[in-house]
Amino acid sequence: MAPKTFSLSISLSPLSLPHLTNPTPKLLRFYTKPTTLILCKSTSSPPPPPPTSESHHLSVPISEPDGIGSAAPTRGELLIQYHQSKASSKLVLEADKKRKKKDKPSGYWKVSSKVASCYGCGAPLQTSDTDSPGYVEPDTFELKKKHRQLKTVLCGRCRLLSHGHMITAVGGNGGYSGGKQFVTAEELREKLSHLRHEKALIVKLVDIVDFNGSFLARVRDIAGANPIILVVTKVDLLPKGTDFNCVGDWVVETTMKKKLNVLSVHLTSSKSLVGIAGVVSEIQKEKKVLHFSICKCGSANVGKSAFINAMLKMMARKDPVAAAAQKYKPIQSAVPGTTLGPIQIEAFLGGGKVYDTPGVHLHHRQAAVVHSEDLPALAPRSRLRGQSFPNFQVSSDERTAGKIESNGLNGFSIFWGGLVRIDILKVLPQTCLTFYGPKALQIHLVPTDKADEFYQKELGVLLTPPTGKQRADDWMGLETEHQLRIKSEDRERPACDVAISGLGWITVEPMGKSLRMSEANFEETSEELQLTVRIPKPVEIFVRPPLPVGKAGGELYQYRELTEKEQEVRPKWDDVTTQGIPPNDLTGAFNALPEQVGLLGLQILSRSASSSLVTSFVLGFGTSRVLR
Repeated sequence: MAPKTFSLSISLSPLSLPHLTNPTPKLLRFYTKPTTLILCKSTSSPPPPPPTSESHHLSVPISEPDGIGSAAPTRGELLIQYHQSKASSKLVLEADKKRKKKDKPSGYWKVSSKVASCYGCGAPLQTSDTDSPGYVEPDTFELKKKHRQLKTVLCGRCRLLSHGHMITAVGGNGGYSGGKQFVTAEELREKLSHLRHEKALIVKLVDIVDFNGSFLARVRDIAGANPIILVVTKVDLLPKGTDFNCVGDWVVETTMKKKLNVLSVHLTSSKSLVGIAGVVSEIQKEKKVLHFSICKCGSANVGKSAFINAMLKMMARKDPVAAAAQKYKPIQSAVPGTTLGPIQIEAFLGGGKVYDTPGVHLHHRQAAVVHSEDLPALAPRSRLRGQSFPNFQVSSDERTAGKIESNGLNGFSIFWGGLVRIDILKVLPQTCLTFYGPKALQIHLVPTDKADEFYQKELGVLLTPPTGKQRADDWMGLETEHQLRIKSEDRERPACDVAISGLGWITVEPMGKSLRMSEANFEETSEELQLTVRIPKPVEIFVRPPLPVGKAGGELYQYRELTEKEQEVRPKWDDVTTQGIPPNDLTGAFNALPEQVGLLGLQILSRSASSSLVTSFVLGFGTSRVLR
């Protein structure tokens, strides 16, 4: 078969083809063979169309795709495209930044460097009102401002607080009657609303003496989805002989029932530095992973500022930045509402900030109903000692002692200061009530039929707070009644605790430690215990499992057997070791609390009935032997 031919007329210039001597156009012939189709599989481009009968007839040259060969853009065009895309991306980023700034909530705030604040309480510095927080003498303010030293200024209110004066500044729902009320509790809560929009590690503090009242059950409304470390403060106030393995397990069980997911639980004391090292270690570990700021939050007067001061003292040994921050640390006092604004503290050598935030003032605590001058009476200052009733050694007269001996506490009322009244309606003859709270509140036992008269006569005198007849006349009274029906399942163990928000708790024991009776008599009267608790109107009570305090509390406490799913959900800790302290002598070592002991970190392990090691609680001694 003869090859097919086709003709193509080409006009050639002699300038472009200098080797041609004859520039006259000629008719050129090209011989082509039948084309062969080669299919290539590609993931980026579709396969070529199938061949047709005219595929071997080339009458028009096929143009190459854009960007390849002769159609490729020049360097100038590429440079122009680059600058155009860069300018477009910049416009998009600016628009997105403006949109995010516009979408931020109105309550959003940060610690502004433009507004100078008192380093003790966080209140903005001012020179106009001498009674308001943040006041500084005008001359001092101008001098510090001239030398750019406003961050080292302490306001007049903080100076008075540091010398023991009780100066309140918070009013409103959850505030305090009497004294100055410069800011409302709602305004302070609003200042914490930014936390849910920030990336921060939240350190939530709870007072062990008022665990339920200071817990902040809706803390997620403030913290959002940020990780939380739960720190239990003031554990050095628990009665002597307390087993902190049991206390730690009790705290975790209570936290899980409140459905709060936390990274870890720590038992601490800012006074003796117990447990502070464990918290610092946990914070630094999380900070390396998350690169977050650290924010302390909690209800008012749980010890946030004291905890930060203890943490800085612990970190100052190895961190010069923390050592420098100790010079200008937050003020701590017994007045709830000491901190009135966010206090930013540079506490880490590698960068990172710690924020001391205002406390959340809760209307259901006793501190919200008493006069500001009576607030110190609600704060325990030494180790708690339970006061049990009946107590035949302190009975007022033989007649009362005879009634109690024959019929127990039935028909009697117990006054806890002027704040709580408990009427015993139906209990066992051997039932015992043990009160744990501040020593300043005296406890009085009187017959129920004479209780009203006694309260009216002795309010402000024997029954304090309120203190004084004038405050007693303005007192709202015990307006709220709670009827409690308590069922006892085990006569050998306490039935429950009745916790009074902002004050302490009462342990209800169906049978006192020193009282026993026959099994038959117990079955006859063991249906339920009936009590009436009377408190001021906004105050709340909590009926909870008994907190295992004292030597007897640890002996009677029962660890709950956990399922595999429950063990996965519970807060996890690293493996713990102890050093130099025998396992049976940990409680004695804690009670001694020498200074060198409190400077190291210790973790104590809790046990379950089925396993030797279940979970751990950071307490802070410094140990190296695993408990078995």
